[in-house]
Amino acid sequence: MLLDIRMPQMTGLELQQQLNLRGWRIPVIFITGHGTIPLAIAAMKAGAFDFIEKPLREDALLESIERALDWNDRAYEERLERATLLVRAGLLTAREREVFDLVAAGEPNKVIARHLGISFRTVELHRAHIIDKLQARGLSDLIRMAIIINANPGS
Repeated sequence: MLLDIRMPQMTGLELQQQLNLRGWRIPVIFITGHGTIPLAIAAMKAGAFDFIEKPLREDALLESIERALDWNDRAYEERLERATLLVRAGLLTAREREVFDLVAAGEPNKVIARHLGISFRTVELHRAHIIDKLQARGLSDLIRMAIIINANPGS
């Protein structure tokens, strides 16, 4: 979204803050002929993607838009992956979730078995079910998935 800092009714910064309050995750590029360093800092702290001063250079604007679109595509893919993982994690039983959290924390099966008061073989079975339900390729994939699942949704 391209916004000018000075607009009738509401400033561009106020509009961006309203978008943030509504949970819209859209890259905002501010353009202004009245930019100051404190204003640019305020816009960036509010989540602006870029801040470009007038007179606009076409190449700089197009490059900023291209980077914003790339960022938006990546952010969409990350949100989609997280949503998919949350659905899959919802298929885990309470015990599988406990095992998953301990596996993701790097605990070996023997330690997990002792900690949960179950057999080593039971931990192995739970781990196999977890890998199957989450469609993980291995331990590093499970750890990456745990990080994504436990991340704040607005990040």
